[in-house]
Amino acid sequence: MNRDKNLPLTETVYYILLAVMEPAHGYLILQKVEVLSGGQVRMAAGTLYGAIENLLKLNYIQQISNEGRRKIYVITAYGRDILLQDMARMKHMIEVTQTLLP
Repeated sequence: MNRDKNLPLTETVYYILLAVMEPAHGYLILQKVEVLSGGQVRMAAGTLYGAIENLLKLNYIQQISNEGRRKIYVITAYGRDILLQDMARMKHMIEVTQTLLP
C-alpha cells in the first residue's frame, strides 16, 4: 500500500483528529488536544481554525452542525483511515527502534 502524500501528520493534526473522534466544537477541541497530549500541545484559537479549514478541505473532518455560534466537527471515515495509517507508521518506527537499541 502506498503512503498518503499528507503523511506523516503533524503532532497537532494527529491530536485534532483524535479530539474529533466524537463530535466537538472548537473550544472543546482545544481542551481535548491539551489533555490528550498531556499538556505538550497547546494551540491558539487562530491556529486551530486554520488547521480545521485545512482538514475540511482534505476531507479528514466534516462539520455536522451549528449550535448557535459553535460549529460542531467530527472525523470522517477517510480521516480515521489516515489516522490509522499514521499510527501504524509510528508503531513500526517504534518497533524497529526497540530492536536496535539495547
